[in-house]
Amino acid sequence: MTTCRLCGSGDLAGVVDLGATPPCELFLTADRLDAPEPTYPLHLRVCTECWLAQVPPLITPEETFTEYAYFSSYSTSWVEHARRFVDGAGLRPDSFVVEVASNDGYLLQHVVERGVRCLGIEPSANVGAAARDKGVPTLTEFLSPAVGQRVRAEHGPADLVVANNVYAHIPDVVGFTKGLRALVADDGRVSIEVQHLLTLMELNQFDTIYHEHFQYYTVASARRALAGGGLHLVDVEPLPTHGGSIRLWAQPEEAPMTQRALDLLSREKAAGLHELAGYQDFARRVARVRRDLLRFLIDAADAGKSVVGYGAPGKGNTLLNHCGIRPDLLAYTVDRNPYKHGRFTPGARIPIHPPERIAADRPDYVLVLPWNLREELVEQLSYVREWGGRLVFPIPSLEVVA
Repeated sequence: MTTCRLCGSGDLAGVVDLGATPPCELFLTADRLDAPEPTYPLHLRVCTECWLAQVPPLITPEETFTEYAYFSSYSTSWVEHARRFVDGAGLRPDSFVVEVASNDGYLLQHVVERGVRCLGIEPSANVGAAARDKGVPTLTEFLSPAVGQRVRAEHGPADLVVANNVYAHIPDVVGFTKGLRALVADDGRVSIEVQHLLTLMELNQFDTIYHEHFQYYTVASARRALAGGGLHLVDVEPLPTHGGSIRLWAQPEEAPMTQRALDLLSREKAAGLHELAGYQDFARRVARVRRDLLRFLIDAADAGKSVVGYGAPGKGNTLLNHCGIRPDLLAYTVDRNPYKHGRFTPGARIPIHPPERIAADRPDYVLVLPWNLREELVEQLSYVREWGGRLVFPIPSLEVVA
């Protein structure tokens, strides 16, 4: 990658190089274990002109999302987060809501319950089918300006357009934003949730860097990206989701930014993220997290302790591959998603079982890979204490808890 995908500048500086890994959601079936597995460089760089952090577009969204292994509704806390958003969205009986990358209907199901007209636009056929099974109208498409215009012509302009955890997944940032603008009414609103680069770097969340995330946003770079597609950033809400996210509120009409948005811009500047100096220590801190986790796993193995994983998220696969963790250090992991059962994590080839396996085996330690769901999972895994087992959280720094 030699030029910035947002502003076209050739001034890109390295932030952290995580080596080469497979695409994080391509879980392997048993009959594919002896087949070649492609890997791609995973090197985060930042543009010194517009400060968009980005990885090279080495895989396409079509390769990742035509059939997808991630179903949002398997996270209880995420469904509840979506319900609270819908409750506070100020929807009227005659409102029209469109969600882009609507997944399995985790959010729009709450809109349907209210009797409000809605439409999901979801590129993955398998998870879109799950949404339709819930009664959520869902179109199987990747958003583009043409698709946005077609939906607007067929259904009318949307009062609210939602795009949660997708704005980082699209290499054509400006084209995708133009698609959002085509969907939304001239007096409507667009809500975008995306991980905040400030939190990612402050809390060493390098495992959220993977190939399907093409870019990582500050408020400053998101504001520029939205403007490139005809939307104006007016407000930003900090959120605890995914380890630290921001909800960007944008609209076609220009308006002053709120004070809390300006405050977040000031925090970014104070952290050095509007200049190169703020990025130069991140690689060293990532190396420390890697060494600490490996040291713990090796010591546990030498002491004859059993260690298994909980969860098989995309971020977990970045962690496993960058750290070089294999089944000799992590016997298996479990996941609530039946799609992943009997499969193996990409690269590391860790087997994935149903969650009940943990209670059956009673391991000494459970390494929690979706650490961002800590509050939810500490409660779900409280039974591990019955046999003296302990939970291990690798991010932001290694922590072993009873």
